[in-house]
Amino acid sequence: MCSLPVFVGLDYHDSSVRVCVLDSDGSELANADRANDWKAIANFADRFGRPVRAAIESCCGAADLAEELVSCAGWSVDLAHPGYVQRMKQNPDKTDCQDAQLVADLERVGYLPRVWLAPQYIRELRQVTRYRLQLTEQRRATKLRLRALLREQRCRAPEGLNAWTKAWQQWVRDSAELSEQGRWLAKEHFRELARLAMAIRKVEKRLQRLTAQDVEVQRLQQQPGIGPVTAWTIRAEIGHFDRFRTGKQLARFCGLSPRNASSGQRQADAGLIRAANPALRTVLIEAAHRLVHYDSSWQKFAQRLRARGKPGSVVAAAVANRWIRRLYHEMKTPSGELAIAVGPAR
Repeated sequence: MCSLPVFVGLDYHDSSVRVCVLDSDGSELANADRANDWKAIANFADRFGRPVRAAIESCCGAADLAEELVSCAGWSVDLAHPGYVQRMKQNPDKTDCQDAQLVADLERVGYLPRVWLAPQYIRELRQVTRYRLQLTEQRRATKLRLRALLREQRCRAPEGLNAWTKAWQQWVRDSAELSEQGRWLAKEHFRELARLAMAIRKVEKRLQRLTAQDVEVQRLQQQPGIGPVTAWTIRAEIGHFDRFRTGKQLARFCGLSPRNASSGQRQADAGLIRAANPALRTVLIEAAHRLVHYDSSWQKFAQRLRARGKPGSVVAAAVANRWIRRLYHEMKTPSGELAIAVGPAR
């Protein structure tokens, strides 16, 4: 085995992985397909030298392979952001050989756009929380279909009967003037809603068991207005708070920072940045609305913004931005004291 330092780029596929090995000068030593197995990859790369760093584009299954190479082969592996890698490539052609060589070369020169390699516990928590989100989206879509059915057949609820209350649902089942097929469809929608509600409760019970010993989730739920759903999402999507250098960096990761659209003498913002997890940003905006209603200090901050003519959506985003920055300083140290929850929590 050669002891010269080498850099490895991996292009991941389900059945195989393209492995490119470069020396410290950037010369290609090898570029070939190997089985999707950490032993086969490590044995192949070790023939050409001592792997200093390896890189692989983040995709489904790549994190598991990277973790195996770190824990079993003793490599130092970085996950690369696939979107930024593609922009840096600036080449319309695409081959596995080129992709593996590119990430290896970016890792060699220190220009690799890295993303966080989350531990297995966080990755599994993400899978379960995102599955719950998928179920809630299905429930929302089913409710929209039922409301569309009522509008299609011009069924109007009695005055004072609010949608989705027990009385409203009973009216739809028994008294709404639906056609034969419309009533059958309404029953099917209600049956689907009952199934989804049961599935969501099942997932939430699993999340409670999964995070029962998670100290970070417990600390999050001690925050004002933060309930289990918000705590699960923050823990799953952010993971470790100390992986960010500043609260501002965390706020930008959460998609709560304004996007600058300045040019010349024109200085302007263009809404929130788009590069963020939508589910994470949603729960943080919802938490901001609760804080504005039930926390006096955030109420005063929101009132000052409204007095300056800011709309409600901008106020909520500003509160969420300030809150997540404050949360960063409380959560990055284990000894930080948290306030007792006040007001209803989701």
